[in-house]
Amino acid sequence: MGKVTLQDVAKAAGVSTATVSWAVNDKRDVRIPEATRKKVRKVAEKLGYHPNALAKGLAQGSSSLIGFISDDVATSPFAGQVIRGAQDEAWRHNKILLIVDTGGKESIERSAFDFMMEHQVEGIIYSSWIHQEITPLKGFSPDNTVLVNCFDKAHDFRAVVPDERQGGREATELLLKAGHRRIAYLKHPNSKPDSVGRLAGYRDALQAAGIDFDPSLVISAYADQEGGYGAADALLATHATAAFCHNDRLAMGLYDALHERGLHVPDDISLVGFDNQEVISAHLHPALTTVGLPQYDLGKLGVRMLLERDDGVSGGEEDAGVAGTNDAARPDVRQSDGVGGPERPARSCKAILKVACPAVIRDSIAQNRR
Repeated sequence: MGKVTLQDVAKAAGVSTATVSWAVNDKRDVRIPEATRKKVRKVAEKLGYHPNALAKGLAQGSSSLIGFISDDVATSPFAGQVIRGAQDEAWRHNKILLIVDTGGKESIERSAFDFMMEHQVEGIIYSSWIHQEITPLKGFSPDNTVLVNCFDKAHDFRAVVPDERQGGREATELLLKAGHRRIAYLKHPNSKPDSVGRLAGYRDALQAAGIDFDPSLVISAYADQEGGYGAADALLATHATAAFCHNDRLAMGLYDALHERGLHVPDDISLVGFDNQEVISAHLHPALTTVGLPQYDLGKLGVRMLLERDDGVSGGEEDAGVAGTNDAARPDVRQSDGVGGPERPARSCKAILKVACPAVIRDSIAQNRR
């Protein structure tokens, strides 16, 4: 049998096609005897009829679809959890995620956005796989768009981002708790929120421990294996007993360079990474202690924020690891961790929700005995 139509159900149930439409779409503003509703639905189920959800959405001016546009998230093995979190939260609200990965091409972004608007999506999640400032596509509306892992310069859009500063503080505190006082930070040489925020967190942790910040312990190194490998001599020249690496890839290169010099982690130097790229951190020898990016929660909270249609997430922070107060929604809190540029009063018109970065304890930290 071919596709079952509205007319097939009407003929089998002995009613009009309008009655079938009203019954299967549960139109309560139309008077139909309850017995007729039940009869029509029973016949529709028996025949295997499925209502045209797209047509229903177009008629109602909405749908059960949420658009998810990303620059490269879907092809990143580490950021796919963002999609999974968004998808799980959407499904919890009986919504379906419509995903388009644009590869960073504006023409594809425009086509994807137009397609989604034509199909009456209930809102748009725009996600960047790198935490950064973006210029939202023309047509994006702050009322029905949430940015994930990125933010706009004017803070007109609601956004969900990792708390890089808290993560940097967490990483440094892991080393401080092991008795280390001379701790280096291998910093990626750019001014993006991850670099700025993690450095700020490093300085926060030192200050809280009563340790003066020493600029000579901040070593510039590109955030890849080659960058870590090339930074080994500079690190050893500082006589640091421990180092916080900008990310796990950088730490991996440092492992190799230290091994070539006859040094061992953590016996000779303790290391902490960042990002929790498990294909790296869990398989180094010894396994790397790191701080994870809350990718699943970024996606989940992005959808939650979108569906709640307000200036912040009003519930559920405790299970998602939201880091303290939503600073960007408070006019008394100043931003200085790379989200939105230099220090200035935060705007309160829209929320930037910062999500805590959790520590992942493994084997690369030893108690300092020097």
